[in-house]
Amino acid sequence: MGEKYDNVLKSKKQIFANNLIGGLAWGIGVTIGLTLLITLLGFIASRIDFVPIVGSFVANVINFAINNNPAP
Repeated sequence: MGEKYDNVLKSKKQIFANNLIGGLAWGIGVTIGLTLLITLLGFIASRIDFVPIVGSFVANVINFAINNNPAP
């Protein structure tokens, strides 16, 4: 039952340091995880020739926007 009140007995410095270290660890973990995920997705996309499909789609969208844009 005493575990419930452990945070109350800690000083503000200890709580701040604990939260700071936890936040830094979370931020570094998210950064590394997203980097690995994006790298893996890029590698997979390069292997299945997905990029030319996306490139032609973007080119079509740009051409449509240019052709249908009224002149200023």
